[in-house]
Amino acid sequence: MHQALYRKWRPQTFDDVCGQDHITSVLRYEVSQNALSHAYLFCGSRGTGKTTCAKILAKAVNCLSPVDGSPCGKCAACLSIDNGSATDVLEMDAASNNGVENIRDIRDEVVYTPSSLRYRVYIVDEVHMLSQSAFNALLKTLEEPPSHVIFILATTELHKLPATIVSRCQRFDFRRISLSVLAARISYIAQQEGMELEPAAAERIARMAQGGMRDAISLLELCGGTRKKIDVATVDEMMGSGGREEMLSIVEAIASADYDAIFATVSEAVASSRDLTVFWQDLISVYRDLLVVKTASNATNYLDLTDTETAKLTELAGRFKKGTLLAHCHLLEDALFAMQSANAVKRMIAELTLVRMCDPTLDTSAEGLLARVERLEDAVATGVPVISAAPAKKTAPVTEISKQPASVPVAPTASKTTPAASKPRDTKPSQTASQTPSAIGTASAQAGRVLHRIRGFMNCVERVRREDTMAASFLTDARAFLDESEQVVLQLSNSFAEMMLNEPSTKELLCRAIAAELKKDASTVKLSIEIVDKEAASNDTVLDDLLDAANSNE
Repeated sequence: MHQALYRKWRPQTFDDVCGQDHITSVLRYEVSQNALSHAYLFCGSRGTGKTTCAKILAKAVNCLSPVDGSPCGKCAACLSIDNGSATDVLEMDAASNNGVENIRDIRDEVVYTPSSLRYRVYIVDEVHMLSQSAFNALLKTLEEPPSHVIFILATTELHKLPATIVSRCQRFDFRRISLSVLAARISYIAQQEGMELEPAAAERIARMAQGGMRDAISLLELCGGTRKKIDVATVDEMMGSGGREEMLSIVEAIASADYDAIFATVSEAVASSRDLTVFWQDLISVYRDLLVVKTASNATNYLDLTDTETAKLTELAGRFKKGTLLAHCHLLEDALFAMQSANAVKRMIAELTLVRMCDPTLDTSAEGLLARVERLEDAVATGVPVISAAPAKKTAPVTEISKQPASVPVAPTASKTTPAASKPRDTKPSQTASQTPSAIGTASAQAGRVLHRIRGFMNCVERVRREDTMAASFLTDARAFLDESEQVVLQLSNSFAEMMLNEPSTKELLCRAIAAELKKDASTVKLSIEIVDKEAASNDTVLDDLLDAANSNE
């Protein structure tokens, strides 16, 4: 009968355990000095050696002739434990035996001395799965067991254990095994099993194992099933991954807003029957590396990459701001959760998310807005125009910045209450960007008037809502400006709202609310109501005004 490689190559002594020297050295010392604890707690992620070390410790404490704290593997005690005939070493899976009655059985058994070995050892795997009643039944026995009993508890979720249990055990934290150790171990196993494994493929398998030795050996066995030379392409094919190069190319497509490349990559992944969740996790891993390169001064210390991959990653990181990378990571995280709960529409989720990542104006999340503000701040500080990620028409570079507040040029619109378009005023040359680095340039109104947005208009709407809820509902999509004559221009997107707000009492209420914001007398406020294109009104925001102003060459 075939035996899985991870079982065949399971360590039999502490010396064989890889990457956990900080634990095995202590356990060897305790065994050699006969300074054993009554209860041990092994915690850490999957495949890092918790159960393996528990079995080795059970053999070591019962070994008739231990070698430097490790079991000899040849005596009767070691052989009986290895073949499962030792009744004094009991291994229990708490995931399927988590009731209080199972713990009561253990509590009743511990009073009896071992039948053939020196110690009676209880190995409880996945101990966090025990019920609260089971934990309560275990407490007293775990704290003061008989001298011939040793408990070894193993868990992957330490936070689920009661503090009363943790405090009664000698705790050991198993670390994720490093990439180099994993690659060296699976290369050795491949050599012993007659597999031809390339060093790059070994590193690829080690990286995909994410610090777990069991996962690494299982991946090696999967790739070895092809009965041919194992290279990086073989590993990617067996795991349904496109490889590092594909991930870097799609990040480059995002930076360039190359929609054709994005849709082609996703289409190819779907056509080859690859799991889009694995594809997405690889992309998240690349963005993690981009963040490390962008933020850490010694990024190479935290990246398991070749020099070529690091150089390419550094080049790509230079094309993104930190705020943009954080916004993209937020979108990737949300998309991953959506994919895990909606298998049928994974492709649509992936494509929609990648399109949103290409165009920052499509991301309305807080992170997306912060990324746009970051770009704007850089433009204001340096005097360089903001370049959108999406393809846009070329604009002349910003050479001068005015002291006036941000404004938007508005073409004359037809309305009964619209005043005649005023003639553009002559303006003096503004100061240079270096003289006024905090100012934001205003757009020139050569083809019409210039309207300055009333920034606190939402406060005005709130004042109106306190007195007339219905009137405030018509101001949901409204925008308020001041023209050159200090007249208030209220722009609406539909004629019905205009008719309702033109009622004398409502118009008077609006004037009072706006006057309070402008710190003026209500009698001096002149209000004009206009109808504008609905699409333009819905797409325009204060942030868009600022970005347009920073892009302007006037």
